[in-house]
Amino acid sequence: MKAALFSAYGPPSNVRIGDVPPPTRRRGQVLVDVRAAALTAADARIRGARFPPGFGIPARMMFGLTKPRRQILGSNFSGTIAAVGPEEANFAVGDEVCGTTGLAFGAHAEQLAVATKRLVRKPASITHDDAAAVLFGGCTALHFLRDKATVGDGVSVLVNGASGAVGTNAVQLARHFGATVTGVTSTPNVDLVKDLGATTVIDYTTTDLDTIDERFDVVFDTVGTLTIQSGRALLTERGVVILAVAGLAETLRARGNAVTGTAPDRPADMAELLGLMESGALRAVIDHAYDLDDIASAHERADSGRKVGNIVVHPRQHHARG
Repeated sequence: MKAALFSAYGPPSNVRIGDVPPPTRRRGQVLVDVRAAALTAADARIRGARFPPGFGIPARMMFGLTKPRRQILGSNFSGTIAAVGPEEANFAVGDEVCGTTGLAFGAHAEQLAVATKRLVRKPASITHDDAAAVLFGGCTALHFLRDKATVGDGVSVLVNGASGAVGTNAVQLARHFGATVTGVTSTPNVDLVKDLGATTVIDYTTTDLDTIDERFDVVFDTVGTLTIQSGRALLTERGVVILAVAGLAETLRARGNAVTGTAPDRPADMAELLGLMESGALRAVIDHAYDLDDIASAHERADSGRKVGNIVVHPRQHHARG
């Protein structure tokens, strides 16, 4: 089967298309024909070995000290089940599913072996592209806003990086939970962020956050440009600052009203996001969709700093949007 492979850390050109043996299904797993997979900031960060400050050595120990242990990236996907085991009662061949592989990666390939506990059924009304795109940013935004900040009616939320994969979901989810949302983005994306539900949009190219007078109950930095100190300066008396991208020092200092960390991969959260999409309360924002042969271009776009929402890759060129 075809897969996007990288055998050395470095630029997008290090990713190439190659032939690899099809995956072998183990007990508790199904084989999935991958129709769409997200290419996330995490994928690009690992490929380029660009980790948050202080996490370089721990990350290399996890992913491979001198070269990557796993050569196929991609964690979030949507596709069709191609094979199940005799022990499997909940899924059948032909079922449309989406999910995540976590740190096992492997989704930037035509086929994937994945544990059923990491899968949810994809509603027929949602495309493979949208299902794959919503999982990474959606699960992250849902975890921090709902579980860590308890966002609800009357809460004021500032989303820094409101046009990114996490930010576009955070704006919509915060608004869905009843919050008043202020988004921070660049000039070309102001209208998009307003359309997603932000009452106010701050253009960071013309306005520095440290010059604004307003204070917020939740400051959610999705891009790593705030610190605990600068985030706290924007808070109300009982506010919470959330750093979705934090270096080691900030992570160690995070306590009290400062939150960092990673979001868990929970099927219940994926199902909730899909339900919100079905109801029209949430939509996936897709910057561009690339065929697998153009994977290097997809990584270049992820590295550009101009990506809006999510990047999607089509390991199988036909029917990816069905």
